[in-house]
This record gives sequence, C-alpha cells and structure tokens, in this order.
Amino acid sequence: MSEHHADHRADEKAAGSARIPAVALRSGYDIPQFGYGVFKVDPGQTERLVSEALEVGYRHIDTAAVYGNEEGVGRAIAASGIPRDELFITTKLWNDRQGGDQPPAALQESLEKLQLAHVDLYLVHWPAPANDQYVNAWTHLVSLNEAGLARSIGVSNHLVEHLERIEAATGVLPAVNQIELHPAYQQREVVEWCAARDVHIEAWGPLGQGKYDLFGTPAIRDAAASHGKTPAQVVLRWHLERGNIVFPKTVNRDRMVENLQVFDFRLSDAERDAITALDPGDGSGRVGAHPSELN
Repeated sequence: MSEHHADHRADEKAAGSARIPAVALRSGYDIPQFGYGVFKVDPGQTERLVSEALEVGYRHIDTAAVYGNEEGVGRAIAASGIPRDELFITTKLWNDRQGGDQPPAALQESLEKLQLAHVDLYLVHWPAPANDQYVNAWTHLVSLNEAGLARSIGVSNHLVEHLERIEAATGVLPAVNQIELHPAYQQREVVEWCAARDVHIEAWGPLGQGKYDLFGTPAIRDAAASHGKTPAQVVLRWHLERGNIVFPKTVNRDRMVENLQVFDFRLSDAERDAITALDPGDGSGRVGAHPSELN
C-alpha cells in the first residue's frame, strides 16, 4: 500500500470513528446531528455514493421521493450489513401527493423503494400553499407516525404561518423543520418559533450552495486559518454549535471524510458571532424557492 493510500485510509478511519452527536427529538427518538444528503445525486450513482458514506462513518441519510434516487439509497442500505437500528433514514412527501388519501400510498411507495419497513423521519417537503393541501398531508403524517411507519414526522420549508396552521388543525408539532439555512440566510423568525417549541432545525444548503462567496469572507476565512480547517468545515462547525442538524451533499469520497472532521475543534464566541453577522437580515441571501411561492 502506498504511503498516500495508507494516509487516506487512516483519515477515513478517523472520520468514521468521529463521535457524531445525537439530538433528542420530541418523538422520543434520537437523530444524528450530522448526516449525508442526496439532493441532486444522480440516481445511477446513488448506491455507490451512499455506500461510501456509510463506509466512512455516516449513519444518517436524507433523501426524498422527488429526488428519484430512493432505490439507490435502499440498495446501499441493504448491501451495507449495518443493523437497521443503527441507521437514521429520512424521506419526504412531494407536493403532488399531499391531497386526499395519497400520503399513505406515497410513503408505502417510498418504503418499497428504500426496502424498509419504516422510515425514521418523514417530512412534508413543501407547504405549497396555493394547493392548500399541506394540512391534509400533515394530518395523514400524524396517522402514519401512530402506525409506526414513520418513527418521527416533520416538515420542510414551512414558515411560521404554515407551522401555526398545522398545529392548530392537529395539536401536533413537527419533530423537525428542514429549511434553507446558511450564514447568509438564517431565517431567524422561523428558527426562534421552532426553538421555543422544541422543533429542531435541519439546515439544507448549509454551505450556501455556492451562490455566495461565504468562504471568502474574513469571518470564515480567518476562523479557518486559526483552526487549520477549511472554510467549509468552519461553516459546518458553526451550524453544529448553533444546534442545527446538517447533511451536506458531496459526490467526492474525500470530501465526505473532510466534512466529518468537524468534531475536534470549537469556534470562539467572537468567531461564531462574526459568522452569524453575515446575514444582512433582508432575505437577500436566499438561494432556493420561497416557501409561499413553490407549488
């Protein structure tokens, strides 16, 4: 084995043995705070990439029906040999299946593709308010949770008005709200509402998806230099210290390992505050669709 290859495997072993913190959900189950996301991962590559993620130490995988790659996730899980109770698998209900009795059928289709008897977390992917079906969808998710098909249930991309409406209709709060969140766009109103009610935040697009030069800002660049880390590792560490659940997407095995190496340092209060200050507060940092507009 070459010296480079030996070092590479040593790095992977170090990443795989990293102690990923668990977050206790209101459902009574724990979710690993750090996972691997497969948004926009080519379905033909998904099995290989999820297998690699599992090999280097990830146990939390985030997918969705609309991604079209649940089958690949399922094949990777089946081939991994990892006990089911050591894995945390999330998938999501797409907007066109929110109405009528479609949510249970949609989850059953996802379970078949994932080759699972249950998911650990099932989310309403978007509120899609123009369709006015997200309350119906949430009502069904409550029943799916009670039936044990989804151990925890939550929502994604829901604003305060949507959260208040589903709570009023069902009396049940989501375990998580998965929203776009990165240093340039922090959605403080939603985050504060959720924090006051023990609804945990999952941050999608945690690195800003390349739209903004976050990594070139002095706040992130200087912290990276101070700790001997990459800018991406600094941003991921910022998320973790704020309590966010993250699952960065990458198709590069070395980057999977690098992303996991964020548990051996802490940001100073000044560094964390400087990164938090990067959000101008006017919503201009948003990369994805607005929750009130996507249907």
